[in-house]
Amino acid sequence: MQWRNSPSGYGLVSMFLHWLVAATVFGLFGLGYWMVGLDYYSSWYKAAPDLHKSIGLLLLAVMLGRMLWRRLSPPPASLPNHGRMTRLGSRLGHAFLYLGLLLLMLSGYLISTAEGRGIEVFGLFEVPATLSGVVGQEDIAGLVHKYLAWTLVVFAVIHALAALKHHFIDRDRTLLRMLGR
Repeated sequence: MQWRNSPSGYGLVSMFLHWLVAATVFGLFGLGYWMVGLDYYSSWYKAAPDLHKSIGLLLLAVMLGRMLWRRLSPPPASLPNHGRMTRLGSRLGHAFLYLGLLLLMLSGYLISTAEGRGIEVFGLFEVPATLSGVVGQEDIAGLVHKYLAWTLVVFAVIHALAALKHHFIDRDRTLLRMLGR
């Protein structure tokens, strides 16, 4: 198997990044959902948000790398049985996932830096607060983060169902290409 994408299939780098991002997004969603219910006396009250922020910022770096990789190694062409609407839906869906994830991470950053403090990433380095002090910043960014997270998770499930539809109903190679076959 090749590292780069080919006209007919995805390469190892694209497949790895796809599944890493998918697993991380669902993991962060679960962690976020769990941590908002913690009370002040929980031993995870501070640790869970710190973990969530650190992983989220690393995911941002991975997403930026993924976008660069997509430029360096374009995805394979659509399959011949995909009609115009399927190709358009695929392009729009992927654009929504990329843009939505970037906006989700930006809103998380704006929540975390609203009071002017940077974000420690696993105690290794700090991402500085560059925009803070906006009236209602934490609340507005928090609402965007919450609803966008739910929207992206639901959309990712729809994305997975579409891949399964291609595999089991259309019997084409859409899913197999992302599985390296």
